[in-house]
Amino acid sequence: MLNDIKRLLLVAAIIMASAIGSVAQDNEAIIDDGYLPNQADTIEVLSPKMGRMIKNTVVLPSQYFDEESADVIYPVIYLLNGHGGNYGSWGIIRPDLDYLASEIGAIFVCPDGQNSWYWDAADGNSQFETYVATELVGYIDDNYRTIRDPRMRAVCGYSMGGHGSLWLGMRHPDVFGICCSMSGGVDITPFPDSWNIKDILGEYSSNPDTWKQHTVMHLVESGIKNEGQKLLIDCGTEDFFLQVNRNLHKAMLDKKIPHDYIERPGAHNAEYWSNSLDYQLLFIQKAFNELEDTAE
Repeated sequence: MLNDIKRLLLVAAIIMASAIGSVAQDNEAIIDDGYLPNQADTIEVLSPKMGRMIKNTVVLPSQYFDEESADVIYPVIYLLNGHGGNYGSWGIIRPDLDYLASEIGAIFVCPDGQNSWYWDAADGNSQFETYVATELVGYIDDNYRTIRDPRMRAVCGYSMGGHGSLWLGMRHPDVFGICCSMSGGVDITPFPDSWNIKDILGEYSSNPDTWKQHTVMHLVESGIKNEGQKLLIDCGTEDFFLQVNRNLHKAMLDKKIPHDYIERPGAHNAEYWSNSLDYQLLFIQKAFNELEDTAE
């Protein structure tokens, strides 16, 4: 009976993700403040740098609550939303996050990215690089039973969040040892009028160097080398970000930066990201397991 219920829930999740995909085709706005999977909480975390509270979803594995496992500590996977989304977006894309957390034995944390592109803006109003990489990670480590090792801490996301995962990971290798991007906006310079970017960086025509310096592509071209970091890039063949991801892949090959690269049929939508998460979690879990095997 229990297995039948699980199968029904998984079928419902797939149907929901597909439905969202059809509505959100080429659209990153996936917002639902009311949805939370089981074993999940909405928490508000203070950002001292921004002087305000930020909402986040935290999904715990079922074994976290077992009395006989009260001393067990867990790896953490940070899931970043795209432009127009929020802390509840991943719960819409994958309503089975609680099941996945239990299967992997990891904690999921979904911060509210607030169209920030996960940069620290010059005007001081949007400081989401500091928030996610320093303030939020610190809060989660202080309030949950986590493994405080970058090799057991992953960050991944879609679209704006795909850019964010590589941006944060490459700039903070001491925090995130595993970084995964799906449909990532890894080079924003071909899109000067899109996604409110000019509200943060100014007009591209007036600030081309600033725009370039805020791209993952620039980090790679500047010669950044994060030894031992696990990197995965994933993009659909019908995605408008496909070419910039191909360009990044080539640049990383030229710079001899180890990484995995995936292209599959698919567009810039929730259906693709739901499927992509399965691949990324396999990549992340393998990295976790390799470290555990080394420690034994």
